[in-house]
Amino acid sequence: MAIKIQTQNGEIKIENDVIASVVGGATIANPGVVGMASRATLRDGMNQILNRENYGRGVVVSQTAAGVIVDVYIVVRYGMKLAEISTSVQRKVKYYLDSYLGIHVPEVNVIVQGIETKD
Repeated sequence: MAIKIQTQNGEIKIENDVIASVVGGATIANPGVVGMASRATLRDGMNQILNRENYGRGVVVSQTAAGVIVDVYIVVRYGMKLAEISTSVQRKVKYYLDSYLGIHVPEVNVIVQGIETKD
């Protein structure tokens, strides 16, 4: 499913893979975030941290009447404050999507799928 934006010159379609790449880049730029996690942990493996090519499996993009809603699945570093990391991810994802793609996002949901410990 692509996000459609109507402009005075026509329609722009932005594919979910593009949005997922931008969201993934914004997410991993936050201190304390180890990486993106798969939203289907049972199918993909509980401990798998996604690389750049697989960000789409850790991001869910949906379009509603209110706008685009993004769910982000992450793995964080042990000892970090989850509330601060989540707030930082939300702000950065909204900023990146607005700056790079011109998409206003009223809601970014951050789901912590795991915590990486030092072994």
